[in-house]
Amino acid sequence: MSYTYDYPHYAVTADIVVFTIRDGTLQVLLVKRGAAPFKGRWALPGGYLKPDEDLEGCARRELEEETGLAGFYLEQLYTFGAIKRDPRERVITVAYFALIRSDAVSLRPATDVVGADWTALDALPPLAFDHEQIIAYARERLAAKLDYSTLAFQFLPERFTMRELHAVYETVLGKPLDRRNFYKKMLASGELQETAESRLEGAHRPAAVYRLRHPGEVRITR
Repeated sequence: MSYTYDYPHYAVTADIVVFTIRDGTLQVLLVKRGAAPFKGRWALPGGYLKPDEDLEGCARRELEEETGLAGFYLEQLYTFGAIKRDPRERVITVAYFALIRSDAVSLRPATDVVGADWTALDALPPLAFDHEQIIAYARERLAAKLDYSTLAFQFLPERFTMRELHAVYETVLGKPLDRRNFYKKMLASGELQETAESRLEGAHRPAAVYRLRHPGEVRITR
């Protein structure tokens, strides 16, 4: 039995919000578009879903093609489908977000972009499409997940001090956190393992160095 469907078909894209911490500020990865629409304007990495790939595969492919970044933890963020969000046609985008250490990667813009760079969230230029809205939503999700997951550790090297972890949380949340209470909460989480190392941090006494008990994964802590 054959069926005939008379439904409209829409384009689907994936856009990726990549956060990092540089110079003590939360920053996002942007690419400069090399083609219309919005040629020459900054935007999030992303592009059209191919018929033979799934959504996360599309996100990873576009991120690698446009910036050279690959192999990082990606989390699906939200679906954006405003009617006129793309002037070309009706486009529904599934957004993803990732956290990385910018000092551990090199950006290599290619394909249909002419540049890629990190930009502080409080200094964003005019962006293409609805990408400013997507970034704002991703930042809200990131801040919320810090309270109940190990997501923030994506910003850190494998071994870190409590002071470094505290600085990550303050940077992402954009507010000071009581150091004593923060340290107590982190140690009580059961996610940290103290190593035999210590590290000098300025004029302070040597600080203990920690690692995650379950490195390489993002865990829900409550």
